[in-house]
Amino acid sequence: MTLKDKTTVTFYNGLTTIGGPMIEVAYNKSHVLFDLGEVYRPELKLPDESYQTLIKNQLIGDVPNFYDPKITGKPIDTERWEHSAAYISHLHLDHSKVLNLLAPEIPLYAGPITAHLLPALNENGDFLLPAAGHEKNYTRPIIAAEYKKPIKVGDITLEIYPSDHDAYGATGLLVKTPDKQIAYTGDIRLHGYHPDWVRAFMQAAKGSDMLIIEGTGVSWPEEKHDENSEEFTGPKNEVELTEEIMRLQNANPDRQITFNTYPTNVERLLRIISDSPRKVVLHAKRAHLIKDSLNEDYPYYYLPEDKKYSDLNPEFEVSYDELLADNHKYLWQTVSDYDKLQVGGLYIHSNAEPLGDFDPAYKPFVEQFAKNKIEFIALRCSGHADEKELKEIIGGIQPVILVPVHTLHPELEENPFGERILPKRGQTATL
Repeated sequence: MTLKDKTTVTFYNGLTTIGGPMIEVAYNKSHVLFDLGEVYRPELKLPDESYQTLIKNQLIGDVPNFYDPKITGKPIDTERWEHSAAYISHLHLDHSKVLNLLAPEIPLYAGPITAHLLPALNENGDFLLPAAGHEKNYTRPIIAAEYKKPIKVGDITLEIYPSDHDAYGATGLLVKTPDKQIAYTGDIRLHGYHPDWVRAFMQAAKGSDMLIIEGTGVSWPEEKHDENSEEFTGPKNEVELTEEIMRLQNANPDRQITFNTYPTNVERLLRIISDSPRKVVLHAKRAHLIKDSLNEDYPYYYLPEDKKYSDLNPEFEVSYDELLADNHKYLWQTVSDYDKLQVGGLYIHSNAEPLGDFDPAYKPFVEQFAKNKIEFIALRCSGHADEKELKEIIGGIQPVILVPVHTLHPELEENPFGERILPKRGQTATL
């Protein structure tokens, strides 16, 4: 057997950062790449998000033979690589933002929900990076994979499994070459809505030659016993989080209550809508996203400056003035004009933007509520497995080689069942 007939795994990015993993599996003349996100580091205050700027700041991987030559100026070596494909695990930008930079002729796969939602999220051209030669709101074709159905890429086979994360439709991946199996978790947890899906993925991945696992949950060991830690306090699971939002409504019958969530956390939003004692009203942009992706209608409102969406049913519209004057009938999603909210009101920030202390925009965002005498409650539930869950997932898969990525401390994840490697950017492992 020659070297080219062996399975190789090259780690291009996202190894000691929260997000942005870019990993290539290759065999003979076939290779696949996953994911296609950008590391989020707003503190860098970059002048732009050009390919060159992102490469220079190591926010994306310098991956050969996958990016669009119109962007890189470098041709793809089609003699070396006869079969290519890429995959994204879920909607979050640290896993999807640069998918438009992928060469147009390389097929891109994702779970069906991810494939359907991304074009809707990018409708205004403010979600993904733009593709060369297209309008800003263009989203390149994404193939909606059938769960667990093998996808052939030359000598490599991909299988996509439903998983659980705080992004609707998140998936995990099995990569099979003629002699090896690699499991990639994407972002994963066991305290979401679908732990059964995660355990089914663990079973399918059991005994893999390599497990590439995210490790966000072990990134802040110094905060494990900090009662103010964003990562280790608050509701323990999604059910507890939803119950707390219901409790806050019942405990404040005569108080204006507003909220916001992250747009890709569709499942949490649907649970809030279904369980709330108050009528939940969404900003029109979010209602449009739900309508476009799920074809479901929910009450909505427009801000005075908003454009109108033709797909929203006028019978579901609630006036903005009625929401501003209300203190008992509605739980509504607020996205701006915070100084117009009622003094003494309550705002629930549930993993919405800005996401947390690491974002320079977070502190002034929170302070404005105190200035306007509105109670600010951050109710978050992590989309990531904690230390205990990570051990359970590793224990369920029992990999020959463990590769922790997507964490500030990959060295804190252990493999009792075999080897553990901590690759550097650009390093290749041969299996």
